[in-house]
Amino acid sequence: MDRKRLLRNPLIWILAAILVYFTFSVLFDDTRGYKQVDTSVALTQIDSGNVKSALVEDREQQLRLTLNTPVDGSTQIITQYPAQSGDTIVTKLENASNKPTFDTAVHQESFLTQMLIFIVPLGIVLLILFWMMNNAQGGGNRVMSFGKSKAKQLNKDMPKTTFGDVAGADEAVEELYEIKDFLQNPGRYQALGAKIPKGVLLYGPPGTGKTLLARAVAGEAGVPFYTISGSDFVEMFVGVGASRVRDLFEQAKQNSPCIIFVDEIDAVGRQRGAGLGGGHDEREQTLNQLLVEMDGFDARGGIILIAATNRPDILDPALLRPGRFDRQIPVGAPDMAGRRKVLEVHSKGKPLGPDVDLAGLAKRTVGMSGADLANVINEGALLTARENGTLITAAALEEAVDRVVGGPRRKGKIISENERKITAYHEGGHALAAWAMPDLEPVYKLTILPRGRTGGHALVVPEDDKGLMTRSEMIGRLVFAMGGRSAEELVFHEPTTGASSDIDQATKIARAMVTEYGMSARLGAVRYGQEQGDPFLGRSMGNKADYSLEVAHEIDEEVRALIEAAHTEAWEILNTYRDVLDDLVFELLEKETLTRKDLERIFDRVEKRPRITAFNDFGGRTPSDKPPILTPAERAQERGEPWPPQIEPVREPTPVGSYPGGANGVPQPGPSNGGYPTPQPYPQGGYPQQGATPPQQSWGTPVPQPGQHPNAVPHNYGAPPDWRPATTPSGQQWPPAGQWQGQPQQGQQPQQGWTPPAQQPENGNGHTEAPPNLSKDGNGSTEDGPR
Repeated sequence: MDRKRLLRNPLIWILAAILVYFTFSVLFDDTRGYKQVDTSVALTQIDSGNVKSALVEDREQQLRLTLNTPVDGSTQIITQYPAQSGDTIVTKLENASNKPTFDTAVHQESFLTQMLIFIVPLGIVLLILFWMMNNAQGGGNRVMSFGKSKAKQLNKDMPKTTFGDVAGADEAVEELYEIKDFLQNPGRYQALGAKIPKGVLLYGPPGTGKTLLARAVAGEAGVPFYTISGSDFVEMFVGVGASRVRDLFEQAKQNSPCIIFVDEIDAVGRQRGAGLGGGHDEREQTLNQLLVEMDGFDARGGIILIAATNRPDILDPALLRPGRFDRQIPVGAPDMAGRRKVLEVHSKGKPLGPDVDLAGLAKRTVGMSGADLANVINEGALLTARENGTLITAAALEEAVDRVVGGPRRKGKIISENERKITAYHEGGHALAAWAMPDLEPVYKLTILPRGRTGGHALVVPEDDKGLMTRSEMIGRLVFAMGGRSAEELVFHEPTTGASSDIDQATKIARAMVTEYGMSARLGAVRYGQEQGDPFLGRSMGNKADYSLEVAHEIDEEVRALIEAAHTEAWEILNTYRDVLDDLVFELLEKETLTRKDLERIFDRVEKRPRITAFNDFGGRTPSDKPPILTPAERAQERGEPWPPQIEPVREPTPVGSYPGGANGVPQPGPSNGGYPTPQPYPQGGYPQQGATPPQQSWGTPVPQPGQHPNAVPHNYGAPPDWRPATTPSGQQWPPAGQWQGQPQQGQQPQQGWTPPAQQPENGNGHTEAPPNLSKDGNGSTEDGPR
């Protein structure tokens, strides 16, 4: 603790005063040297004539005796006598045989002394209470400093986090790096008239790295960085929040340029409403002051506000408008490549075994956030330490994933054989139903080991990160959910309570298909139910029924029909492959956990069911029989070629320099086209200039001649550099000259080659031009041409 701050602490001075008081009490105690004895012993010494002198202290009810003959090795003794006994002791001393000398001390305290006895302890107690209240209100050690900001300024001695420590959020890092670059090199942006965003809002689910990104900005910005939580603004006193906002921005202005980071800004930036809950106006005053400081009449140049929240939907619209939070950056869960980078970052410095495959682990952890992945690596290390291992193995990481997803394994739970059999058939029904459905990913793992609140689970891991789901895929999920109950009914002739969570999940999927996604022909593409606002919980609390009772009845019937159809489909799958189900359960009871390889061996006879759940409720709208076009990746796959194509690195373009010295000898700020050569316009007429030699690209495909349209070079995706188009039966090349290439200069041969997809030219509408094996009909749709 800082010495100055320690000396300003009133508690230290109070303790010092108490210590001084006790020190002086001990030093000036005149009873030292006297031996404490019982009252009877003192009276016996008086009666025996052994007392030389005596002192009777009436206020303390204390008797001091000096003896002629020592008692217990001491000639000075002291004792206490009862109240109202002073006269009796004086009479005894007067009647003693040896007539000792004695004196009486009667102390009468003054009025001031009596008042100090009560005032001093009371003052000490009040001072302690006042200090505790002052410290609890966030005022530090400053009296009545409730309105001061509680923001902490990060110093250089704190451990730094850089952008290199952030993985899986490349887009967010790129956006924030631009802000850091602007603070360090403002001239490059000001020369172009660019203005730095005044505010940046990081929003996304919990654990995706929003606060980590802010720490990375603090570590790399090189400017003062203030951090504060949204809940630190509001206290129990009225007006404290607005005062702290003003004080925070005053400190920031004095240290401009700087960055302010507000974590969990939804605590103070929630949408303003009716204020029915009490205390609402204080939060609104704080928000209003924040709005004024961010974009009011007073200029605040050089101050950038970065905020993070998990609930951007409940923030006030005035807070999100341009001029306040100009840039809103989503920070979501990482994709497969991002998950692998996150795992590499968190496993750095940890001894991984040779069997650990981080790429496979990234595929296994679809949907996990950065915090979940960090927890997986940490759990793997803890499990290895628990077993006294020296290397984190793949088995430890696999168990760590299961612990993060489903909780720790319940090893001590005793399960009967009948319950194990029911659980095995239930989970086996899930696995077999999922394996037979054409629109579901195969099961990754099947186990009957109890974990968390479940007795077992069948884990389906998507092969890729998906953002869309078809109706067939959603019905496949319904079949997967009903597989467990169907197995119970098929084998044991009655259901159990183990399918409750499956029924709940199936009901949610079916109701979403009917009311949200418009996947019911009976009800149509209509959204049923709208969000209703609530001033206490934010903008939305639930769904409000905006439809009639008849429509509600139809919704229930459609939901029931979807679940019943999925239930029937799962029943037919299990009934068809009952022998496979029995073999699966037998091996599952023996091993308790089956992997993908085990399931592939057991399900080798299972065939995919026909896709009978395709969406065919179009009414009078007849879908086209024409298939969709093939993407460049699909075309390359047909030809057996790699995608993306292997391209040699192209030399970086040389920046175009400005005139020496610039205007009036002032150096120019930089090239006018962002560091790249200024593109030259095509000359009129479409023919190349005399003597002009077009630049050649190193990977074998020539760029268009000067004056040629960009589409002059044929787009032969995935073709090698020396490939030439096939000729037609008449001996002419395809495509015909002039359709996909410009008119060559007389005496020159038309250039052939291929253009990589990264450099596909765009037409005037911003769309990529069609490749040569696609032609456009009159209706604007594409058809497959010759291949």
